[in-house]
Formats: sequence, C-alpha cells, structure tokens
Amino acid sequence: MSVAMGENTGLIVRGLTTTFDTTRGVAIAAADVDFDVAPGEVVGLVGESGSGKSVTLRSIMRLIREPGHVSGRVEWGGRDLVAMPDEQLRRIRGSEIAMIFQEPMTALNPVLPVGQQIEESLVAHTSLNRRERRARALELMNIVGIPAAERRLGEYPHQFSGGMRQRAMIAIALACSPKLLLADEPTTALDVTIQDQILKLLLDLRDRLAMSVVLVTHDLGVVAATCDRMAVMYAGRIVETGTVADVFAQPRHPYTRGLLGSVPRGRAVRTMLSSIDGTPPSLTALPTGCAFHPRCTFATKECRRERPPLAPVAPGRLAACFHHEQVAAMEAIV
Repeated sequence: MSVAMGENTGLIVRGLTTTFDTTRGVAIAAADVDFDVAPGEVVGLVGESGSGKSVTLRSIMRLIREPGHVSGRVEWGGRDLVAMPDEQLRRIRGSEIAMIFQEPMTALNPVLPVGQQIEESLVAHTSLNRRERRARALELMNIVGIPAAERRLGEYPHQFSGGMRQRAMIAIALACSPKLLLADEPTTALDVTIQDQILKLLLDLRDRLAMSVVLVTHDLGVVAATCDRMAVMYAGRIVETGTVADVFAQPRHPYTRGLLGSVPRGRAVRTMLSSIDGTPPSLTALPTGCAFHPRCTFATKECRRERPPLAPVAPGRLAACFHHEQVAAMEAIV
C-alpha cells in the first residue's frame, strides 16, 4: 500500500514476516507484509480469524517471543523497529507508538487500580511528579468518557463494565499522546451502542492529536465507518489494498469479494447472503500457489501452481490475483 509522504513519513512496513516453530512444523503467521500508514490516516486490517492481523500488529511492536521469529523492516521516524535494541524500543513503546489489546479483561492487571495502570506509562516516559501524573490520569479518564472519573481512578478492572474497561485501555494507550495507535479489535464483544461510542472516540482523538491509527477488525461495517484505507489479509498475506470506497465499490480479489458478499446490504430485500466455501488453510501446510485457490471459484491451473504477487491493478489499488479483472467485471455485472 504505497502512500506519498512528506518529511513525517508515518509507518512503513516492508517484508514483515512472522513464523512460529511448532511440533507440526513452521507456522507462517505473517508473510511479506507491506503497507504504509500516512500521518493522521486510519488504515484497517481486515480478514477472518487466523489471517494474521493481530500477529502483524504485535510484530510491529516486537511483542512476539520465542518460539516466534520476526524479520523484515518496520520503519518509524527513519528508525527500523525490527533491528532496534530492546532498550531503545522500550522508549518508543507507549510514548510514540501505543497499542490497544483485543481483550481488556486479560490485558489489564486485575490487582492494580486502573488509575495506577494509567500512571505506569507516565512514570516510564515522562518527568511528571505524582500529583501531575494523577491529574493527567484524571484528564485521560474524562477524555475517554468514563463517568465519576476521580472515584474510578481507585477502582479495579473487575469493577468496570466491558465498555468502561475498553475506555480505560484507550486511556492507558493515550497517556503519552502517541503519534501511532495500533488498535486490535477495540470493539470486540461490545454492544453496538458502546461500539459506536468507542469508534467515534477514536476518530475524535485521531483528529485532536493528529494521530495515525491501524485498526484490526473482521467487521466491515467498522471499516466503512472509520477507515480511510484498508488492507485485506488472508493466510498471513495481504491480498488487496486500496481506499475503503474503492475496495467496497469494486473488489479486485475473490476473497475480498466473498467478505463483502457476506454482509447484508441496504438495497437487498430478502435475499440470501453469499458465503465463502471451505475453511482457511493450516499455517503449517499452506497450499502451493495462491493460498485461496481451494476456496476460489476463479481459480485456474496457474493459481494452483504459482503465487500471485501483490501488484498494482488500478490507480491506488493493489491485489494479489491473476484474475483481478474478471473479479472486478463480476462485481460490475452484479
């Protein structure tokens, strides 16, 4: 996903590959992942469970541990995070780049008050004294919309509702006003009202702090409401990228077309939703050629023999499909 950038180049990911040693062999969780995130841009990573979205975020932050292995290049401010010494990377985590984890009940420490967990980042990355840290924590609780914030600072995660815990996670991530926020399904398991509030909050904070966001989700409605650009992942690889409007209007990869076909559309009255036959492949035994070919109605011998590269297919669009023109033509017929 190539983006023209100025002096502030944002995030540049090139050839990011993450593997895990298992008893069944090497599992390729992410392979040759390339994408850019411009300053102030919201980019969505979309795909089924197990497609490599969360692993990609954790690899960017170097949170993968043995038996996992990360290679490639993740450039932030002219520095390669993959090759960076641990001590230097710790100064960037939480200050310049922050992450919202998928499940706040497991990400938050159950035996520490929420206020103390917010202050931990301030202790690590600022010179604020205790009083100033408490004032900042209170300010963050108010920013993310947690009621009775002063009292809540001393409460524990189990005393918060699901939506409030998610807001607390956002407050922790925003403690040092990062320039890049990695959000791993921040609205999972929340009801639609709370989900809408969280997404609006993220967009408001993006505008207020001039912050870039990488949003991992399997919910295409969330992508449509929040993202500028999107990257579709399948079996650890990005198979299509483009602006949200372009991809939704005319997908160029059969997998993207299948995902969009499984979502109800306002213009369709009492029609059957389509589905993608089959299941995602095992990461330790990926098919030869295109990993999607066993589930693809467009597949040919070429697809089974050779893996298509992620290449330009239209202005601002990339797709890894030998038959992207046929896929686009089918969507036009529909």
